[in-house]
Amino acid sequence: MKSALFAGLILCWAAIASPVQAQTLPPAQNPVREYSLTIDRQPVAIGGKPVSKITVNGTIPGPVLRFTEGDEAVIHVTNAMKGEATSIHWHGLLLPGLMDGAPGFNGFKGIAPGETFTYRFKIRQSGTYWYHAHTLGQEADGLYAGIVIDPVAPDPIKADRDYVVLLSDYHQDGAERILGNLKTSSEYYQYNRRTVGDFVRDARTQGIGKALRTAKDWGRMRMLPTDLSDVTGYRFLINGMDQSWTGLFRSGERVRLRFINASAMTMYDVRIPGLKMTVVAADGQPVQPVEVDEFRFGNAETYDVIVTPEEDRAYTIAAEALDRTGFALGTLASREGMTGEKPAPRSRAVLSMGDMNMELMMRDDPYMDMSDMDLTSGWAKTGAPEGAKVLAYGDLKSLTPQPDLREPTREIEVRLGGNMERYIWTITALKQQSGSASKSKVFDPKDGFTLGWNERVRLTYVNETMMAHPIHLHGMFTQLENGQAAAERPNKHTVIVPPGQSVSVLLTANEAGDWPFHCHLLFHMASGMMTTVTVAAPDADLTPPESAKAKDQGAHHDHH
Repeated sequence: MKSALFAGLILCWAAIASPVQAQTLPPAQNPVREYSLTIDRQPVAIGGKPVSKITVNGTIPGPVLRFTEGDEAVIHVTNAMKGEATSIHWHGLLLPGLMDGAPGFNGFKGIAPGETFTYRFKIRQSGTYWYHAHTLGQEADGLYAGIVIDPVAPDPIKADRDYVVLLSDYHQDGAERILGNLKTSSEYYQYNRRTVGDFVRDARTQGIGKALRTAKDWGRMRMLPTDLSDVTGYRFLINGMDQSWTGLFRSGERVRLRFINASAMTMYDVRIPGLKMTVVAADGQPVQPVEVDEFRFGNAETYDVIVTPEEDRAYTIAAEALDRTGFALGTLASREGMTGEKPAPRSRAVLSMGDMNMELMMRDDPYMDMSDMDLTSGWAKTGAPEGAKVLAYGDLKSLTPQPDLREPTREIEVRLGGNMERYIWTITALKQQSGSASKSKVFDPKDGFTLGWNERVRLTYVNETMMAHPIHLHGMFTQLENGQAAAERPNKHTVIVPPGQSVSVLLTANEAGDWPFHCHLLFHMASGMMTTVTVAAPDADLTPPESAKAKDQGAHHDHH
């Protein structure tokens, strides 16, 4: 059952049969920071009956791993589970392909039951990152935790206190069952639906003709305008705790909060009523400080913020799920035992025609009347009060100048698509020079597109769906083209692509290997939204023959 549900995209992960031995590596020349992690299945009860979940050293989340830039990381991972392989991916870290931890890539086969694998790599960066499983649905079942890396030089971000604030979504159903339910019906978890009353209100405010046309368009697309998230029924946790995590402060202290979105399927709007937040890092990389009231938080992203509470009171950290089904709540307090006020839930946003790719709609129906369509974006409506500053990608500026200011030599268009009726999600890489893509096929790590060593390319993500997708590239950072000067473009390892919109990033392909490239909504990745970016070795031929070029025109992953 499990291999059938996750077949296709994660076929290579499920098919692990041979034991994996700890690696024999040369002695380290740098300070060694060593950890031992044991992965196991145990009964876990959070707000309900005990269910089988995956723990790391007996806890969810696992222990925070701490390093200093320049350390030699040595991490022994033992698989204590019975009958299932596992893995750990070090999200956002720069490291050799074998150590990246994605089974089926760069010779890594995963960790078989009863075996230990030793990850060993040099820490080449600083900041806030995290680690998680890259096998089947194990990340959703509990295998995730934070990473904190101190810079070897004095930290440009000054703080008196420093806390990891890891958000996650916890479900009574296991990942296998959730995916099976979604495959049975993509609307299985959609309890918030528009009603006849909603239609009547639309008819009163918009006119009966427009209300009928809008209802017809939604029916044609086989998607609900309330479908901001595929899965409901989650409890939202901070550091594994259900609304009970507390961080202490003294009045006037600078408190650094390292936010990590380790959720399988949930995006959040994050705010701390009564406190301004100064964003100082994005995806582990320092940015020029920007003061905000709240920020939207995609899966796998990290943000570091500084807050300076002046009052002797409790403040509530409120991360509200995008579909408004609940909060992950925590507390900043001047003393133990204090709790802050819980904010009122905001109204659920409703998607509009403005969240659909208009070019795609007109291609499907060239006679479509768009004269009275609502082209405002439902995704963009955060519900923040008037005057509140909500972080936008355009606000982010790198703290230090970008080292590579070359213009790209080519552009690769990455189309994000899907079939909600069948719950299939796709990613297609299209080289613009040729205007062609490869035929659809089941995911295979050999598929994808190839970049020359140190090649400078532009990746343009085109979202043809009405759901946002946080797109993650392993092994390298991209520079987000967000309107800032070339030297100030921020580094990102994960980029949210809003519904019906396009986002472009620049990439310097300077890490050789085969790198997974996928949506970080777990069940989108598991249903096809994943491919491979191959970076050639430094001594490889950068001008392959035409036959090789034709082979590398991209991959469109559909499943039948």
